[in-house]
Amino acid sequence: MKIAQLILSKNDFELLQNHLNLSTKLSEFNKKKLSLELKTARVLKSDEMPEDVVSENSYVEIEDTESGQKYNFNLVSPNKADYKTNKLSILAPIGVALLGYRPGIEVDWEMPTGLRTFRIVSVKRTSELRPDSYRVEN
Repeated sequence: MKIAQLILSKNDFELLQNHLNLSTKLSEFNKKKLSLELKTARVLKSDEMPEDVVSENSYVEIEDTESGQKYNFNLVSPNKADYKTNKLSILAPIGVALLGYRPGIEVDWEMPTGLRTFRIVSVKRTSELRPDSYRVEN
């Protein structure tokens, strides 16, 4: 598994820091992992963020390394989340796990169904996307 430093916008960093401090839903594994990641995170201004880093308003394709199943979704602020259109909250378990990483990175995160490893396949800003581009592949 590749190990990489998180790259976060100041807003995403603060959001994750607050989530870490206030959430009662994070498992002990995820709390420890997120705490370590935030301590070493590289925090940038929003306009300095690389285009291929997972952040709010990113379209992300990931692959479950165990099953090979691919998932595509748009990470959005919690108030814009809509599961029916694959708009997932950045505070959903998978959103928290992926924020700050680039394609090629494998991320371990304890999901409600247990510890999972996901490989980030691609990341795009949502302004480049059409609404019909969301899908789950089997």
